[in-house]
Amino acid sequence: MSDWIVSLIRTYVPLAVGVVVSWLARNNIVAIDGESAAAVFTAAVVGLYYAAARLLEKRWPKAGWLLGAAKSPSYAKEG
Repeated sequence: MSDWIVSLIRTYVPLAVGVVVSWLARNNIVAIDGESAAAVFTAAVVGLYYAAARLLEKRWPKAGWLLGAAKSPSYAKEG
């Protein structure tokens, strides 16, 4: 799998987790009042999820699957 695809996966999996949590809130599965609160909550969940996954991955590299792909992208220097 190319590094570009891996980077996209690792960006959008945390976003998808935030969307799922937001959906849970909108459907009263998780209690949150107001659309603004839901938006802030979603952003916080995405950020916290990503940070937690990166910290776990630092300790246990295979935990990268929490971001959708266990492989970290590597970028070649151009020039």
